Amino acid sequence: MQHDPTTSGSPADRHQVIQVRGARENNLADVSLDIPKRRLTVFTGVSGSGKSSLVFGTIAAESQRMINETYTAFVQSFMPSLGRPDVDALHNLSAAIVVDQERMGAGSRSTVGTATDASTMLRIVFARLGAPHIGTHSAFSFNTPEGMCPRCEGIGQVSDVAVDQLVDRELSLDEGAITVPGFPVDSWPWQIMANSGFYARDKKLKDFTEREWADFLHKEPVKVKVGSNNFTYEGLITRITRTLLAKDRESLQPHMRAFVDRAVVFTDCPDCDGTRLSAAALSSRIDGLNIADCSAMQLSDLASFLDRIDDPGVAPLLANLRDLLRSLVEIGLGYLSLDRPSGTLSGGEAQRVKMVRHLGSSLTDITYVFDEPTTGLHPHDIRRMNDLLLRLRDKGNTVLVVEHKPEVIAIADHVVDLGPGAGTAGGRLCYAGDVAGLRTSGTLTGRHLGHRARLRETVRTPRGHLSVKDADLHNLKEVNVDVPLGVLAVVTGVAGSGKSSLIHGYLAGRDGVVVADQSPIRGSRRSNPATYTGLLNPVRTAFAKANGVKAALFSANSEGACPKCNGLGLVYTDLAMMAGVASVCEQCEGRRFTPEVLTYRLRGKNISEVLDMPVAEAYEFFTTGQARAVLGRLADVGLGYVRLGQPLNTLSGGERQRLKLAISMAEKSSTYILDEPTTGLHLADVDKLLALLDRLVDDGNSVIVIEHHQAVMAHADWLIDIGPGGGHDGGQVVFEGTPARLVAEADTLTARHLREYVGS
Repeated sequence: MQHDPTTSGSPADRHQVIQVRGARENNLADVSLDIPKRRLTVFTGVSGSGKSSLVFGTIAAESQRMINETYTAFVQSFMPSLGRPDVDALHNLSAAIVVDQERMGAGSRSTVGTATDASTMLRIVFARLGAPHIGTHSAFSFNTPEGMCPRCEGIGQVSDVAVDQLVDRELSLDEGAITVPGFPVDSWPWQIMANSGFYARDKKLKDFTEREWADFLHKEPVKVKVGSNNFTYEGLITRITRTLLAKDRESLQPHMRAFVDRAVVFTDCPDCDGTRLSAAALSSRIDGLNIADCSAMQLSDLASFLDRIDDPGVAPLLANLRDLLRSLVEIGLGYLSLDRPSGTLSGGEAQRVKMVRHLGSSLTDITYVFDEPTTGLHPHDIRRMNDLLLRLRDKGNTVLVVEHKPEVIAIADHVVDLGPGAGTAGGRLCYAGDVAGLRTSGTLTGRHLGHRARLRETVRTPRGHLSVKDADLHNLKEVNVDVPLGVLAVVTGVAGSGKSSLIHGYLAGRDGVVVADQSPIRGSRRSNPATYTGLLNPVRTAFAKANGVKAALFSANSEGACPKCNGLGLVYTDLAMMAGVASVCEQCEGRRFTPEVLTYRLRGKNISEVLDMPVAEAYEFFTTGQARAVLGRLADVGLGYVRLGQPLNTLSGGERQRLKLAISMAEKSSTYILDEPTTGLHLADVDKLLALLDRLVDDGNSVIVIEHHQAVMAHADWLIDIGPGGGHDGGQVVFEGTPARLVAEADTLTARHLREYVGS
């Protein structure tokens, strides 16, 4: 029922829409629109059409900035100073919470349980019902002094030094037995040890007595006299622990860091068996289980265990905890456990954990912003995700979702379609209204909503196999499978079923196998598509030749760089407590080069203008040679709208993956592994991706894709379905064969959804 704001009693009831007027952030072309509040709005459009600029760069950014401005000047000094987005006006914003796919803090003390409050509730249950009774709920927390295991201080692991990484037992000190960096023979630290008198310097370490060995490795600091001088002597491990291991790993020089990584081994703490808890906390049980047993269980099993507890004293709390666990199970995360470190979750898993956390929140009238919440989800799990989005809306929140999947678009109250193209060809409002109207609107999104990829008429014949034998990593149950070569093989299954463990764990390291994934690219502040693909070299050479000067001038990392920002175009201010802030360099106005370099031209353009071109435009500009070949591959993988000089740290996961794919296509590889290559792709671009995968296979390569997108499954030559569920309910091959056979004969979750998709 549509609420009519004009008839409502209070003026506050009139704020029914978020008004956006004149948004021009990035490629947005003066966009104005109204977004209904307390409704679910889905933003659609091809990659690069401006969806993120509108939702994240304008609406969420301004909400965040206005909230930050309400803090005192002192608190604000610790916050990133967010610039005002380029927009004429925004009205009726509410506080925005962005639920993104950034990995969760990888601190060793953060787990799924601590991130969702489930651990707190479970601790209270144990404090009230556990026997023997051991005190307050903080006595069950590994983050408090009274609850943590004293030996490992609640980390669950102890570091042990691998002695054979420090010394060569076959040698004496004189022969250089100490292999630690900084201890060469005759160096100062070496002399103190060699002349200490606790052992002979010419005796091989393997011949040391127990006493000498203990003094050599573990002696606490003591004063010793060498000749007429007094020195402090300490055992080798005592010294390294003090000087190296106590330091933050990141602050060490690279060679020392490499040494520490080799020399220090982490093992489960022997006192608490890795549970992080004190002996007292582990002694208290409910129905024979202690809190560590409960935290290690799969969430779906823990929910069943809690269903059996019936105690009026903790009934309201238990109801909340069961609700939380049920939501996690419903969204397809039932295979996780509360003790799973948050840093080990994938981007999609982290996003879904955050989402469930907000469902339990008592806040309402918030704007929740989601970025492709279906990433990593099987069609079976997407239905559950939709239910959660609707539940958030029904609590009285405004839910904004950037998404390409038709299943999510279908549940929207309101759709905003941007385009018509990407980059400079996008940034305009193509449609705003309900889903029925979108279907008949004639926009690219509207035309593709009902579009279905068909099963292949004929499938290719494999040219051989990569065999996996007895795979048992994570939840895999002794899996034996032959992955066919020379064809398009798709590996699928619900979230947590074991697809990644199988493919990344057993195929990724083999010869001739190239993995293009969505992981961040190192050093991506300085790098851009031009440097990363090697495109900059032929471009610099062309500029140098046209102007009779040296090529190094045209690199923003060397001679031609603006001295103020060192060629970054931005000045970064790193704030100790918060995210750093980037502001455009005033001297070069973001152009990155010295004024002199910008006077040199190639066919009328200077280097800064060329780096500002989108790939598609540059492809028209460079008509021959290596530059054109690289640009052609970037266009083939759907990156035609990305600018050559765009910093890599501004690309999405899907864009990074397609960039890596474009680079590896230049090498004559034989086997490509792609992990969810449809991430971030519009329905229309999925067809282009399928054509590209076909081309790779027809050129003689093998392509193995981990994917949930039904168009990709239908298009495969061979499907491997892992399941039947996630976690300990998964880890088996439940089907291998052609998609046609899966649809005709199988009864897996994938088979049911694909059957419905292809309409048979």
